[in-house]
Amino acid sequence: MRARVVAHTDRRRRALLRRGLWSGGELLVTVGVVLMLLVVHQLWWTNREARQGAERKVQALEREWGEPAGPSAAGSSGAQAAGSSGAQAAGSPAKGTGRGESRAVAVVRPALSRAYAVLTIPRLSVRVPVAEGVSKSRVLNLGYVGHYPGTAQPGGAGNFALAGHRNTHGEPFRHLDRLRHGDTVTVETKAAVYTYVVDRTLPQTSARDGGVIAPVPRSTVRPSYGYDRPGYYLTLTTCTPEFTSRYRLVVWGKLASMRPRA
Repeated sequence: MRARVVAHTDRRRRALLRRGLWSGGELLVTVGVVLMLLVVHQLWWTNREARQGAERKVQALEREWGEPAGPSAAGSSGAQAAGSSGAQAAGSPAKGTGRGESRAVAVVRPALSRAYAVLTIPRLSVRVPVAEGVSKSRVLNLGYVGHYPGTAQPGGAGNFALAGHRNTHGEPFRHLDRLRHGDTVTVETKAAVYTYVVDRTLPQTSARDGGVIAPVPRSTVRPSYGYDRPGYYLTLTTCTPEFTSRYRLVVWGKLASMRPRA
């Protein structure tokens, strides 16, 4: 009886199979490492960089505002009295000035992408710059909160509407859903400090629901949420659920007091 001879082609085929499996395994490990690094970059590094940059900008604004702010200071900085819905004219009651009097504070029209105010939300331990516009690359990804162009400015009649990231890039609105009725939100500018009080929350609406940032905010998707008369409103918007951008979470507040910077 003749012994069975293993063909060279069989050995070659098995060797190629082992090599392919090994290469495939290496490729999967490499892809896994790259994906892990991307996740670390998005969830940790962008937050670290954005938060540090936002903190530096807040400090820079505070240094800039070191001198007492008044009508002359506001005028010398090139601020213009607003005459449109994007920057409403001053003249709203300035409550909390210390003597009960009403004082008008000029409302500025900032340059696009320029940080010009500081937003503070005590409940969330948030203190971040507010910049004009909602560009991701020039505003939101820097860890700033963005002001919707065309909406009122701080303290102005109408709706001062802001947007911020909920995840990554500083995520200043990560816990926006924790705000409750009666919580305070302050907005500081070179001219004044405005205090808003949280009034209502819209847990979820369409990303295209422009009614929530209208001068009299009311959802066009869920009309039972919103207001029906003019006022001095604050709107905070962010994405929901977390780690998606499919819907929007909205928090509304009303102006409670205005204190000119002494």
